Amino acid sequence: MAEKKRNCSSKIGGQAVLEGVMMKNKDDYAVAIRKPNGEIEIDVDYYKGVIGDSGLKKVPFLRGIFNFIDSMILGTRLINYSASFYDDEEAEPTKLDKALDKISKGKGEKIIMGFTTILAIVLAVGIFILLPFYLTDWMKGFINNASLIVIIEGILRISIFLIYVTAISFMNDIRRLYSYHGAEHKCINCIENGRPLTVRDVMRSSRLHRRCGTSFMFFVIFVSIIIFFFIRVDNIWMRAGLRIALIPLIAGISYELIRWAGNNDNIIVRILSAPGMLIQRLTTKEPDEDMVKVAISAVEAIFDWKAYLKESFGYDVDESWMEEEATAEET
Repeated sequence: MAEKKRNCSSKIGGQAVLEGVMMKNKDDYAVAIRKPNGEIEIDVDYYKGVIGDSGLKKVPFLRGIFNFIDSMILGTRLINYSASFYDDEEAEPTKLDKALDKISKGKGEKIIMGFTTILAIVLAVGIFILLPFYLTDWMKGFINNASLIVIIEGILRISIFLIYVTAISFMNDIRRLYSYHGAEHKCINCIENGRPLTVRDVMRSSRLHRRCGTSFMFFVIFVSIIIFFFIRVDNIWMRAGLRIALIPLIAGISYELIRWAGNNDNIIVRILSAPGMLIQRLTTKEPDEDMVKVAISAVEAIFDWKAYLKESFGYDVDESWMEEEATAEET
């Protein structure tokens, strides 16, 4: 089937996990895991986020902050869930586990997960925000130009991010994670470009997508360069503190940018999205058909793609046509 012109966003998003894919549609999400025995395990649940049904979820700029926090929490939870399928054996609870469960009345696992999420945020702030700042502050002894220092700080931040995503890609598990990341993108691109969600059509689709978290991270870096360029103070500790304090604002602006980019296709959007799409060539890999089948399972568990194609592109995908496509894939 010929690819049709890209229409509106399907509004579904996702994330790669260990040997699987999570797809989210509003509050509902499904995670599909390829188990060690080759079977696909699908778990469907919902996650309303840290503020539940609050109207703040609809407030521009503020919604991006909560979306970022929710993505971190849900992402950590599902990574741990997917890893549980590949534990060699059921680990015995440690003394710390037992103590936490006793103190928290059975909520020890949630406490550990919360701590892990906070630790991940702290490390990210330290590596991608504070490290470039202190490196460029040291350069002030050689460069006496405040504007140039801010630009160099941004370049360092981008460089550290690129080095990080490239370095971890040499790990086998991460390479497979990047391939599942590609499968996730291919599924969303497939239906958003008017193709039925079959293995053949998904494999033909692009592994790059404008609403990707990688592109979001680029927008965060880009927005931070602009904000730090205009907001300056002399005291080094105040400058460092401002970089941390302004993270919610930067995240909120970046979310609105990537949301806008995901729903438009003009020349400005293409230019702004180009760097993030380029970086995605590092954070996504081409998946195999088994990976694509896992991603399709996750999509179909929480999203009616046939209704979407009918509403957005005006045609039905009947069962007989799907059987013909399945036969074509087998041959």
